[in-house]
This record gives sequence, C-alpha cells and structure tokens, in this order.
Amino acid sequence: MECRIRFNVFSAMNFPAKMILLLVIGLSQCLTYAQNGETAAEAPNIVYILADDMGYGDIQALNANSKISTPHLNRLTNEGMHFTDAHSGSAVCTPTRYGILTGRYAWRTKLKNGVTWSWDPPLIAKDRTTVASMLKKRGYQTGCIGKWHLGLGWEKDANDEIDITLPLSAGPNDLGFDYFFGITASLDIPPYIYIENNQSTSDQIDSIDGRPGQEFWRPGQIGHDFDHMGVLPKLTEKARDFISESSNQDDPFFLYFPLPAPHTPILPTPEFVGKSKTNLYGDFVMMVDDVVGQVMEALEESGVAENTLIIFTADNGTSPRCNFPFLDSLGHQPSYLFRGHKADIFEGGHRVPFVARWPASVSPGSKIDHTICLTDLLATAAELGGEALLENEGEDSYSFLPLLLNQEDNWSRPKVVNHSINGSFAIRDGDWKLNICPGSGGWSHPTPKETATMDLPEVQLYNLRDDIGEKDNLAGQFPEKVQTLTDILQKYIDDGRSTTGGVQMNDTPTVMGVNK
Repeated sequence: MECRIRFNVFSAMNFPAKMILLLVIGLSQCLTYAQNGETAAEAPNIVYILADDMGYGDIQALNANSKISTPHLNRLTNEGMHFTDAHSGSAVCTPTRYGILTGRYAWRTKLKNGVTWSWDPPLIAKDRTTVASMLKKRGYQTGCIGKWHLGLGWEKDANDEIDITLPLSAGPNDLGFDYFFGITASLDIPPYIYIENNQSTSDQIDSIDGRPGQEFWRPGQIGHDFDHMGVLPKLTEKARDFISESSNQDDPFFLYFPLPAPHTPILPTPEFVGKSKTNLYGDFVMMVDDVVGQVMEALEESGVAENTLIIFTADNGTSPRCNFPFLDSLGHQPSYLFRGHKADIFEGGHRVPFVARWPASVSPGSKIDHTICLTDLLATAAELGGEALLENEGEDSYSFLPLLLNQEDNWSRPKVVNHSINGSFAIRDGDWKLNICPGSGGWSHPTPKETATMDLPEVQLYNLRDDIGEKDNLAGQFPEKVQTLTDILQKYIDDGRSTTGGVQMNDTPTVMGVNK
C-alpha cells in the first residue's frame, strides 16, 4: 500500500519532531482506508454512470428474458456486484439527481413534484455539501460530464432576459466539480447547447423546430455546434478524456457521468440502428451498453481499473416512449417483474439496475438483496474517505460500503422513501411497501386523473415478497402496519432527515399527501 506524505509542510520544525509527526500522520493516512481492521488499498477512483429512463429488465445479466444484447453491462455485472433492490428516490429525473449528489430527498426542497426546466434557478444551494464538494476536500479530482437538469444560474442581458451566451453564475463548478461538460437538461428540452464549465461553447445561437415520436424534442434555441444525435458520442469522448487525463495525476478522481440516454429523443447512431432487432429504444439501449464498454476500456487503458469503483445505475424506470406494447409482443419487459414505469410510485417507477465493480475490493459475481437508495452515494463516498458526515449533510444517505466489502453484518439501513411525479409518497420496510395514493401517482393506469372518478382506497399496502407485481392491496387487512409506516414517514418528514441525528429543517413545508 502506498501512503503519500508531504514533507514541505514541516520545514519549520526541528528534525526529531518532524519525523515523529510525519510517522503519525503517515500511519493515519494509511489507516484512513482500512475497513473494520482490514487494510484496503489507497482511496479508489469513483466513476458513477447514470442512465436516463432505463429499466431493470433491459440488462441481460439481470433479466434472462431480455431481448436486448448488453455484453458490456453483462461483463460489468459478472465482474462486480449487482443489487436486486436498489431504488431511485424519485420516479423522475431531477429529484433523483438531487438525491444522488446531496444524499437528501428532493421533496425537502421547493421541488414537490415534477422536474426542473432549463431556465429554472439552481435546485442545489451553493452551501449544500455534494458528493463532489466532499470528495474535492479529500483530495479528489472531480468531474461531471453529461446531463445536468438541476437548474442553472443564468445571467440576464440589459433587457432583463436570459442570455445563454453569458457565463453562468451558478452551475456544477460552484458545487464541487473541477470540470463540467454537458447539457442543461434532458435532450428534448431546450436550449440545445453544450456548456463547458460555466460557459456555453456556442458563439452563435439559432432556432430549431420540434420533432414528434420516439425522436421527440421540443422547439427552441440551439447552438451552432450542437447536433442531437452526436451528443452521446461527444459526452463519451469527453468522459474518456477525463479518465485518461485524471489517471496521470497523483490524486484519485470522481467522475459523475449522467447520460442523456435512452431518454427521448431516442436517437441511436447509424451503426446501432436495427442492431437490437427490437426497435429504436432497444438500439439505443445497446448504444448505452457500448458507452459503458468504452468507459471500462478507458479505465483499463489508463491502468486504473483495479482500484476504480465503477457504478452503473439509472435515474428511474423506462418511459412509455419505448413502446411497451411492441416490446411486450417480442417478450421483452423493460420493467422486468415490476408494475408500472417512469413517473409511477409502483416499483417499475423507481426500482433500478445497480451494478458496482471494484476489482481491488468487491467480489466478482456477487449479489445483494438488501434495499438501498441512490441517495446513499454521499455517505458511501464519505466512508471511503474515513470521515463521518456532519449533522446537516446527507440527511437521507446511508453508506453501502459494508455491502461492497461483503460485511453485511456491519450494515443496516432504515426505511427507504420514494416519490412519484405528482408528489405521491411510498415508504418501504423490508417486505412491506406502503403507497400513499390510490393509483400510480404517475403515468400508468390508474393515473391520478383516473382515480379522481374511481372508488379506490386512499393507500395501498403490498407485501413484495409474495406480491412483487403490487396487485393485492392489503391495507384493509393490516391497518396497524399502515399506521406504523405512516407514522414513520411522518417522522422522517418532520425531522428533516431519515438518518439518525438532530432535527433539520426542510427548505419548505412538506405534507404527506400529494404535493401540488
């Protein structure tokens, strides 16, 4: 194990004192990465790949009946650990991304339902600890390449109108990222520009018409150097460059790589069109798989794969834009065994693929059935650095590092809370799941609009061990379980946290019912 010690800091001290202090600090640094008495390697690099609108059932290694070839994700799964019960905090993208970076549920902010739009102000406050800012303080190089979708600090011109050619006053660079290259939001939401650090790369802005169907995007502004189909390849190239350049430095790196795919516009490049033998969505999933393969290749070529924790997951379930009926006719279910899809409170809305590979520490081909949440990244990264989070950091984040290290006896996590697009809550406790709404809370039947004219119970209680498809509502049979879970959820709301610690304030008042 290598322990780096900086001697120049102690130039004013006498020699014996210097040597004693250096030995103490050196030992401390070496032990920083020891887990429960076992000496581990120096701090790992971390690469976090976040697919956009991709289902658990799309990966062959997780779904034997998948009709889409995913060789690189299969390899990542076989060489690492996969989690069968991982959840995004929300069934749509912005709140999930907030939770990933802050370790805090987004419904604690002003965002009570839906997503942010490109022109919205930043959702993450500048003084809020993020995975990037925390790791940066611990000596990491930090980069974000991809889809942001968390609001930006746009500047206005003399007419008090947003000018996208002016530098941003608040963006990823203000939240701990040394480098950012990416797009403002989803690839179907204008403005269609690249941003590098806090500045648009376009010196000429034009307009573009909208497009319907699976290739859907909205009309709006577009930069002269922007092409929708070329975005994913461009971002992948930038990610590879970041890995290559960062690997030549002494300090470890963190790369947050939120993809714009397979979200609409579903635009696989020509070499992938028709390759899946399903539809354009299947082809785009194969392109996402290829991106994962390119990242793995970059790590190997840079000689850092052994001590890099690479995680692949998704922000929520698959969108109906994938054409569920057609894929079902082929025997392919993006949502796997789960009810619902993107936007829903049902499992298909927020149970996501989650695969982690770290050759130096994670057993290949291993599987974890414990429930985790994507908010757990912050606490996990903090534990990798050997430090505890402060009272006002990661209020809903629990480290899953013991699971990665096959130390399940040292791990426990309380209930996970989920949120749908219309602001409906669910809370999970072991086999039990309570949905605080009469329907999907999202886009699948029965939608909130449909339930307004239906005589349905106001809550749904399911035993997922016996009923993974959430078909048999047991709320009437187990009212005490409904009350217990309701009370716990209310406590999490009132306390401003679901972790242990002092009470924290939510940014704005939050109620358990639908937050409109």
